[in-house]
Amino acid sequence: MGGREPYGSYDRSFAPSVSRGSNEKSFLCKASVPLMGILPSQPVIFVTLQERVIKVNAGALASLFPPVILEIVAILYIIGTPIGNLGDMTFRGVEILKSAGLVACEDTRRTLKLLSHFGIRAKMVSCRARNEAVAAEKVIAALNEGRTVAYASDAGTPGLSDPGAVLVRRAVEAGHEVIPVPGPSAFASLVSIAGSRDKSVIFEGFLSPKAGRRRSRLGELLASGSAFVLYESPFRILKLLEDLADLDNERYVCVAREMTKIHEEYLRGSPEEVGAALAKKAEQLGEFSVFVSGKKENSV
Repeated sequence: MGGREPYGSYDRSFAPSVSRGSNEKSFLCKASVPLMGILPSQPVIFVTLQERVIKVNAGALASLFPPVILEIVAILYIIGTPIGNLGDMTFRGVEILKSAGLVACEDTRRTLKLLSHFGIRAKMVSCRARNEAVAAEKVIAALNEGRTVAYASDAGTPGLSDPGAVLVRRAVEAGHEVIPVPGPSAFASLVSIAGSRDKSVIFEGFLSPKAGRRRSRLGELLASGSAFVLYESPFRILKLLEDLADLDNERYVCVAREMTKIHEEYLRGSPEEVGAALAKKAEQLGEFSVFVSGKKENSV
């Protein structure tokens, strides 16, 4: 664009140009410095028309040179949230939650605590597993109105044993941009401290609560030869370790309880050893994540 750019410099290499007509081209880019109240990390659409018109993502008109027309470009952000320690929330995640026109979440009560902790006030809509398809239509309606939407599950990264996949698919099908905002994940956190050198790790999440199906699936996972990660409730953790010990007690396991919370605990060893250590406790409390090594990486 000709002339000077008084309120910020623009990175036009952020995305390829897209033709919209004989004299009009658009490209997705980011403002490298604040532009009339726009956050530096917020994607912006600039559309030039004969070097005179720009369309940017903003909430109010402003006097810029050259003349501008401002048009809202809505985005759905998928945000990773803390799995226990609120201090693990990213700066970028907080920034986007503050600027979002709508916050969709798995449980409004849980997310309200997160928002309140960071002094954020936002309009919320419930988008849990049971109503995700219906709630997705509300989110898409907001996006169609030009409102940026942030989605957060109760804890961790949406789509990993949490709702979010249906919403993302519906938004993409409706032609909207969907952008991830990386954050905490029980899966990634557990793998990082498991101490295993496995090259492939299967994320399984929760197994069936039915004993027969759970044991059958465990057999399939063990037969794959790859490492895998499971989530389990305090009511079935001992039975899970018992099944693992019975099927292949040579595997190395790392069991995490209440990760990032005050009473977090990590136990390592064979399924039998870890099960015996947990069995000494009066009762099992908290949420459990279980890493099981692959066939070739089965020693502590």
